[in-house]
Amino acid sequence: MDNLTHSLVGALIGQTGLKRKTGLNIPALIIGANLPDVDAACFFWLEGVEHLGFRRGITHGPPAWLLLPLVLAGMLWGFDRWQAKRGKRPEGRVPVHFGWLYLLGFIACLTHPALDWLNVYGIRLLEPFSSQWFYGDTLFIIDVWLWGLMGFATWWSLRQEKRGETWRKTGRQALALALVYIGVNGAISTYVASSAQAANPQATQVIASPLPVTSWDREVLLKVDYGYWAHVESSARQDLARPNKISVSPCRLSTATAGANSQLDAFLFWSRALIAERAEDGSVILRDARFYDPRARDRFSLALPDVECEPLAPPSP
Repeated sequence: MDNLTHSLVGALIGQTGLKRKTGLNIPALIIGANLPDVDAACFFWLEGVEHLGFRRGITHGPPAWLLLPLVLAGMLWGFDRWQAKRGKRPEGRVPVHFGWLYLLGFIACLTHPALDWLNVYGIRLLEPFSSQWFYGDTLFIIDVWLWGLMGFATWWSLRQEKRGETWRKTGRQALALALVYIGVNGAISTYVASSAQAANPQATQVIASPLPVTSWDREVLLKVDYGYWAHVESSARQDLARPNKISVSPCRLSTATAGANSQLDAFLFWSRALIAERAEDGSVILRDARFYDPRARDRFSLALPDVECEPLAPPSP
């Protein structure tokens, strides 16, 4: 999910009452909720699409769940001591407890892979023990309804706290409602994917991809025939049994091309719905049906000018 969603989850956890356990609680919760995205630093040393095969891996797996909060707690505890030595420590800050800093950071850090699992991009939850991708297909990467719910609840709870009113209940109720919302969307995805599979028994793979804003709708992607992907734009408005073939000139990418370069290896490792498209000059462009959008093609595509691709037979009617 996006970093605003992660931050709001961290803030709401604090508004359940846990923030009273130690000083520097909010930094521990909000930074902890975003900490696994430290792997975004890979853009400094990786080129092209190599980041696709690196992100949501090692910093999102079990060892990171334990180590990243430990580093965060140590830095916050050290910062508090540094401020105290310089006489700059705020008088109103409650004592900083290392154990609670670690626990809060750990809880917040766990919410990050849980949320990242919810969308179609995927996450390698067991890295480095396994490089398998896991997909929740439940929410779009940016969910405005979660923004509204958690943003308003955080603001209202803080306002209640300032007024001396009961504020912990608001944070707890908002998190519970968010879980219900996520559960309902998960059920929608499961139902739509099952219905699409039943309506298209020839499909070898089905992905129910949540749409932005209208989170109750799904774009259904189906792998039909050999190497062709088709889609139904909205499960609520179109017959699942009549998918539209994605408008490309698909071809078969030779397996001999694997290992040819790091860009190709990274893209093949990351891709879930691979499309090998023949360009006008005869070269190959790799895309992924999940992100087959003109606005996203440059980011989620790979041009292979020196690779040939055999045309596929037309799909059966």
